[in-house]
Amino acid sequence: MVRLKRDKMCGDVDRSDVGRELTLMGWVNRRRDLGKLIFVDLRDRSGIIQIVFDENVSSEAFNKASELRSEFVIVVRGEVVLRDQNTVNPKLKTGELEVKAKELIILNRSEVPPFQIEDDLNISEVLRLKYRYLDLRRPSMQRNLIIRHRAASIVRNFLNQEGFIEVETPMLTKSTPEGARDYIVPSRLHPGKFYALPQSPQLFKQLLMLAGMDRYYQIVRCFRDEDLRADRQPEFTQIDIEMSFVDMEDVLEINERMIAKLFGELLGLEVKLPLLRMPYKEAMEKYGSDKPDLRFGLELVDLTDILKNSEVRVFSDTINNGGIVKGLNAKGGACFPRREIDGIVDYAKGIGAKGLIWMAVTSEGIKSPIIKFLKEEETDEILKRMQANIGDLILIVADSYDLAHNILGQLRIEMAKKLNLINKNEYKFLWVVDFPLLEFDTEENRYIAKHHPFTSPKDEDIPLLDSDPLKVRAKAYDMVLNGIEIGGGSIRIYDTSLQEKMFAVLGFTKEEAWEKFGFLMEAFKYGAPPHGGIAYGFDRIVMFLADTDNIRDVIAFPKTQSAYCHLTEAPSYVTEKQLKEVHIRIED
Repeated sequence: MVRLKRDKMCGDVDRSDVGRELTLMGWVNRRRDLGKLIFVDLRDRSGIIQIVFDENVSSEAFNKASELRSEFVIVVRGEVVLRDQNTVNPKLKTGELEVKAKELIILNRSEVPPFQIEDDLNISEVLRLKYRYLDLRRPSMQRNLIIRHRAASIVRNFLNQEGFIEVETPMLTKSTPEGARDYIVPSRLHPGKFYALPQSPQLFKQLLMLAGMDRYYQIVRCFRDEDLRADRQPEFTQIDIEMSFVDMEDVLEINERMIAKLFGELLGLEVKLPLLRMPYKEAMEKYGSDKPDLRFGLELVDLTDILKNSEVRVFSDTINNGGIVKGLNAKGGACFPRREIDGIVDYAKGIGAKGLIWMAVTSEGIKSPIIKFLKEEETDEILKRMQANIGDLILIVADSYDLAHNILGQLRIEMAKKLNLINKNEYKFLWVVDFPLLEFDTEENRYIAKHHPFTSPKDEDIPLLDSDPLKVRAKAYDMVLNGIEIGGGSIRIYDTSLQEKMFAVLGFTKEEAWEKFGFLMEAFKYGAPPHGGIAYGFDRIVMFLADTDNIRDVIAFPKTQSAYCHLTEAPSYVTEKQLKEVHIRIED
């Protein structure tokens, strides 16, 4: 062959190319030998086109094509022609075309791959991750990475047009308390000292505001050593944003427009603005979650006042000890067989419930293990408040305020799945606002920050820092989509004295605060503007855009839930020499 220059990608060949000779390159997706004709589906990132090797067109190319197998890398030159009408493949973008091959070069041969390079395969994820470079050849995986690329481009273009500048922040930084565990990196030049990989660029983006950059963003890698789930990875990507001279309204408004543009361009979704805002307290009490899924109802209902004097001891004792009684109405759930209802009770116990009371409303009356212990007026009031009708299943939890809401919140999702109430084609965005500034950690016997220690309290709640810290609300906000938090942020503290007070409430002495955060406190002395921002879980957003529920499907080279890479076999041991260089000795 005279040249190896590719004229077009396989999926981009169209009717305008009919009659032209093109050079195409890619992988053999499939080969079919019909004797006098050999058909090869040639694949690259853009798609597939059919190549026909005909002995009458080129005996040399035909003979060489008999050697081809799946995943061979080849170059083909030939004429683009229309297929016969009865052989058109409507499933392919190029399905009405084919290339009659005149020349063939085999660039590389392939062993038989451990799985076929096609979608909808029932293969283990471990095998997919071990041979990730093969897994990524599959059209669905390439589509996911293209969506990820397009999403990042849309975000960058939007923020650039809004006057933001992209700034890189360090990967080797200082270990600071709060949040998840750090990944730490030993220093060769500073024996006994360690860097930390950033959990987020939080401190640096605040310093950039102090530096007068005004509007910053970064699509940045972050690291957290925490227990993993389907939507978590030890290393993940954030869209990190910070703005100066703003209040909460400014931050929410610009981020709503960015998200609307992102989902509009990639999914054709019209996101109605402004987004719904819901106070944290309302979210917890109605839905049992600070990230409520609003695609279905099943709101929680308070029954405490009805049952405070009940002869059912689990109710009255819980209430007398400061707890609550709440329930949800699983509409239509009375049809569940008893074994399924028992399974629901076991599920509730598995997530921390001491027990679960159920009441099935049937045409024969109320069926429940406790019905004979309830007064008639109590039963009537429960049915009335729960808006229960024949066919409904009422589920009731009696426990502490936090635990009752947490259990019912998870139970609400489980029942929505069982009752098929979740519309997967619906997108419900909202802001959750007015979070508590602080939580109390009983294990450490101290207050901890609900978000992080740089979150500003609401102005009117600042006096409560001295008298009742748990009642202080934060200038914090989370963006939630279909029950998943996709982003969270806050207006930051920018006053040195208030930041010192915050550290004191969190249990730091002044010396400890300056040891950990002195560089930030020092910077505050030189004129800090009001500022605030947000960080999005970019991988989670791409999960929605790609319509998958596994974060590993939208990351090129992910790790497993045990933070292990089957492809590179990381983490791995290092040599004794490497350990000595960084002044580390491993003891059994």
